[in-house]
Amino acid sequence: MGKNIPLRKCLGCDEMLGKKGLLRVVKTKDGEVSIDLTGKKSGRGAYICNDRECFEKARKKRSLERALKCAIPPELYDSLMEQITNE
Repeated sequence: MGKNIPLRKCLGCDEMLGKKGLLRVVKTKDGEVSIDLTGKKSGRGAYICNDRECFEKARKKRSLERALKCAIPPELYDSLMEQITNE
């Protein structure tokens, strides 16, 4: 049998994809929201495709705010956009 690949739902396109192809945004217990490049930070996580279109959809629908149950600062959106365009 093959190895089980963990699937997560993208907040932009609502597709189930493997964790490796997605960017994770995490909210820690302290309420700090950051990009989790390792995928191992503890806290509540939300995933977005590494795609500009999906990111724009998620931003427009305010999906990150709903998923993490907090306000997302514009600086975080900017750094997320940087991560997406760099890869």
